[in-house]
Amino acid sequence: PVLLGCGSAQPGGCPSLCECSEPAKTVKCVNRNLTAVPPDLPTYVRSLFITGNPLTDLPAGAFLAQRLPDLASLNLSGNHLQTVEAGSLALPALRQLDLSGNALVSFSPQAFGEGGSPLEELALRGALRDHGVLLSLAALLQSGALRNLSRLELADNGLLLLPAGMFTALPALRQLDLSNNSLVGLRNVSFQGLGQLQSLNLSDNSLGVLWNSTLAQFRSLPALRHIVLGHNTWVCDCAIEDLVAWLKESDQVEGKEALTCASPDKMLGKALLKINGSDLNCSVPTDLPSQLQTSYVFLGIVLALIGAIFLLVLYLNRKGIKKWMHNIRDACRDHMEGYHYRYEINADPRLTNLSSNSDV
Repeated sequence: PVLLGCGSAQPGGCPSLCECSEPAKTVKCVNRNLTAVPPDLPTYVRSLFITGNPLTDLPAGAFLAQRLPDLASLNLSGNHLQTVEAGSLALPALRQLDLSGNALVSFSPQAFGEGGSPLEELALRGALRDHGVLLSLAALLQSGALRNLSRLELADNGLLLLPAGMFTALPALRQLDLSNNSLVGLRNVSFQGLGQLQSLNLSDNSLGVLWNSTLAQFRSLPALRHIVLGHNTWVCDCAIEDLVAWLKESDQVEGKEALTCASPDKMLGKALLKINGSDLNCSVPTDLPSQLQTSYVFLGIVLALIGAIFLLVLYLNRKGIKKWMHNIRDACRDHMEGYHYRYEINADPRLTNLSSNSDV
């Protein structure tokens, strides 16, 4: 079999570039320079490791369901996978899938087939750097094809924002890892329907505040008892009051005592749990008519001041203005006298004839 290469093995045997253990139901093809999935994997395999290979494409039928009826755990991490085509992961017993460390460019929403998948754990750490792949994954999750998913790992992907409604069709989800991304907010993220969610990791992101709408969702999830928020860039201004109040009353956040402000400078390093209203100086006026009245008074004072300055300028330049007015009056008078003279000539027939003869 060694002479025939990767694609050769005795029936029920082991591909030449892999290591197999029939008692453990395990096959390992690690760092073997494979460019394709071996077609002759033993039918007994339950745990398959194909990692550290220059594998770029996962075509439809890469894993034949009829040959691998018991394959439950598939590790494809650390390869060069770019494309996951429709039907390539349609395995009837697949429970665990690890695609971490691949530079995915295309991920078909039909990768697990048309009838859904029994998949329970999906790891995509560092595999979603392409925004189009993130949208494809969101479409896959929203389609309901992975309704049995209980663990989803999306860490280390540089994510800024998540597609709206991405997790709404995952009723069995218990663990969600969004750590070490660049998330700046969760306002468009819905956690509704995740009644089984127990653990949510949001550490090492760029969160500046969590708004009341998000906090209300956290309160409504009965099983959620482990929320990790460490190493975020919390902005300790008036908008953080709701978050601080929630932290003080909630027992859902792990290590909340270590959460500190990242800005502004006067609050840098201050623990969120030690912030009070006087630190933020967030007095909010409630008497709106009084505010408007004060604004009108201020506007009146400004206009009066402008008027006084204008009158002062006129007074200081009164002689020049008077001379200017006289000049305008004289010019207008001369102009009107000219019009009057021409009118008299045109009105008197004798003067008109005389003027005509003179012209001739």
